[in-house]
Amino acid sequence: MNRHLVLAVTGASGTAYALRLGQAMLSAGMHVHLLVSEAARMVSLREIGVELPPATADENTWRQFLETGLTSGPAASWGFQNCSPNAEGELSVHSLRNYSAGIASGSFLTGGMVICPCSMGTLSSIACGASTNLIQRAADVHLKERRPLVLVPRETPLSSIALDNMTKLSQAGATVLPAMPGFYHAPTCLADLVDFVVARICDHLGVPHQLMKRWGDDA
Repeated sequence: MNRHLVLAVTGASGTAYALRLGQAMLSAGMHVHLLVSEAARMVSLREIGVELPPATADENTWRQFLETGLTSGPAASWGFQNCSPNAEGELSVHSLRNYSAGIASGSFLTGGMVICPCSMGTLSSIACGASTNLIQRAADVHLKERRPLVLVPRETPLSSIALDNMTKLSQAGATVLPAMPGFYHAPTCLADLVDFVVARICDHLGVPHQLMKRWGDDA
């Protein structure tokens, strides 16, 4: 499989999903291309009590943050277990204005893209074909190249406008995967609910993981 995957983080609620997903991707040996909106930075500080690295931070700073971001603040009591590290996992961090990045072109091959969490503004922009930043452009590329594009909205209730945009994107080939955790895996802490959603995202991107017990798995 193609190890290059794009992970975009926007300003919807759900910072923990994004950090846990980044951990899972790197632990599976993927090459993660990370994009973070300014709104996501504000949400992160409110939700997990930790500021995301600045836009100028290098890959090593971001890698350390992804590995430790859920070990302090409110998330420290949520019960997360560390994913097993994998030296083959790579991380590239891109500016939202860097249209010369490989992921801005269909000629750069990837295994897919996920926007987690996906704000309604980002979802709307992609549905309309806007490319005002690299997140939107990369999403447009994945749609036109018929590559996996997973959108993880976290909003409730949903307006008819949001539902129409989701329908439009689903018909265009995207997978709309709302952050709706299940309970059949007998969760005992918040981390189990986060891992449920992250596991489903990984499944749709072909990322191997052991984040949850599957339905019908009696082991």
